[in-house]
Amino acid sequence: MLMLVVLVFGLLLTLGVSRLGVAIIGRARADTAADAAALAAADSLALGRGPSAAVDAARVTAESNGAHLVSCSCSGMTADVVVDLDLGVLGSARGHAKAEVDPTCALDLPGC
Repeated sequence: MLMLVVLVFGLLLTLGVSRLGVAIIGRARADTAADAAALAAADSLALGRGPSAAVDAARVTAESNGAHLVSCSCSGMTADVVVDLDLGVLGSARGHAKAEVDPTCALDLPGC
């Protein structure tokens, strides 16, 4: 009987640790998708394509990383992006990233 209790406890502990690992990895993937989407949006802004093109670029990039674009706020030369990544039975992970274009670095100056 004691052996069965130990076995069940071990299985439950293993299941809990594996779910925690999946959640941590999911959060990292959501942050990566948000980073990529924010950089794509900032790139569109830097190329002068405007905020709507920046949002479209962020959406496409988020989706190519398996995430869903929740919001993309483009103000001036800054893109602020929030994405959700579906983790199945664990719910979803949210990632947030901000990218800013520094116009002085467009000239490839030293220190940029």
